[in-house]
Amino acid sequence: MGEVIFRTEGITKVYDTGEVKVYALAGVDLELYKGELTVLLGPSGSGKSTLLNILGGLDHATEGRVWFGDTELTNMSNRGLTRYRRDHVGFVFQFYNLVPSLTARENVQLVTDVSPDPMPAEEALGLVGLGKRMDHFPSEMSGGEQQRVAIARAIAKRPQILLCDEPTGALDSTTGVQVLEVLRDINERFGTTTVVITHNASIQRMAHRVIFFQDGKISEVKVNDNRIAPSEIAW
Repeated sequence: MGEVIFRTEGITKVYDTGEVKVYALAGVDLELYKGELTVLLGPSGSGKSTLLNILGGLDHATEGRVWFGDTELTNMSNRGLTRYRRDHVGFVFQFYNLVPSLTARENVQLVTDVSPDPMPAEEALGLVGLGKRMDHFPSEMSGGEQQRVAIARAIAKRPQILLCDEPTGALDSTTGVQVLEVLRDINERFGTTTVVITHNASIQRMAHRVIFFQDGKISEVKVNDNRIAPSEIAW
């Protein structure tokens, strides 16, 4: 499958409410490969977002070990994780998290101003088809356009990894397909390792691999020998 970019070994995540311990992850062994587009599929509460947060350096596992390439993230300090996120990881969430008082260009520049080797905001917005909308504010844009601004902001730092949590969850089918086409294009053009969490089982058919989650564990891994284009996805 190629070079391993992420590896986890027996990771668990436990939330202790005082009365009961809730296992969000219950022993996950996983490898993700450089340049692949992977879909994580499973019901709410199955551990997908928790795993994504740990891979992205937003949270620590309770037990187990996590590597990004040769770098172990397991016990990395908060400062180290901040540097890791800044230099290597792009995030896209269901809700776009744009600053309403800033234009599309200015929202992207929030990232480019602090990244070590960013692409110009104008270039990033051009890649997602918003070259003519970069001076518009979020309130002047559709949901799909706002999500594409969020993707432009994520890719402007030239991340090695793009982590997407329900990126089409708030979108209709037409707009959702447009966003998926952008994600596929970024994956293919730059070789950006892309992980997409979704509840929409149809989206799995565009991925190189599909990882199914159930009750905090991986229940199945499937390789797609015949991937389809986002435009072919039945919503």
